[in-house]
Amino acid sequence: MYVDTGAMYRAVAYLCVKDGVDGRVERAVRELLDAHKITFEQGADNGLRVFVDGLEVTARLRDPEVNALVSTVAAHPAVRSRLTDWQRDFAAHHSVVMDGRDIGTVVLPNATVKVFLTAAPEERARRRQQEYCQMGYEVSFEDIVKSVIERDKKDSERALAPLREAEDAVRIDSTDKPIEHVVNEIVQLVENAHVR
Repeated sequence: MYVDTGAMYRAVAYLCVKDGVDGRVERAVRELLDAHKITFEQGADNGLRVFVDGLEVTARLRDPEVNALVSTVAAHPAVRSRLTDWQRDFAAHHSVVMDGRDIGTVVLPNATVKVFLTAAPEERARRRQQEYCQMGYEVSFEDIVKSVIERDKKDSERALAPLREAEDAVRIDSTDKPIEHVVNEIVQLVENAHVR
């Protein structure tokens, strides 16, 4: 099962936007988490479906307002603690491919295979712009590049569970690679790990 842990943090950011809660105030975000039920299910495509109080919000998690707030919300220790527990519980009960900025270093430091997947900010912005276009949003390429760089900086500099490459991770730069090539590299790593 593919678990996009960013979607979990995005669900919290979505709640802040929906309820008009200031995502910079940890106590307010913690109270918001206490007041709502966020659940996750495996989708037909093996992806993660996200529900808030029983209503599916998966399609709303990439909205620009959510995207702008997710790093701020994710930096709160109370939020990280709760979501890390959810992620570890998920991994304990499912065979998972878990995607996130602190999986190999904090959430699952003993994972069988660790991949640090990266790409140039401009390439990531191009991909994000395509996602936005598919959702009907028009956002300038320059604004998206700026947002990508700012989020990386924020996530790398946060005190708790910063974005960093695990020492035993395999780095794959996907900037100039077709997705099929990247998938094949990762599958080969998994197959090699299971042969040992």
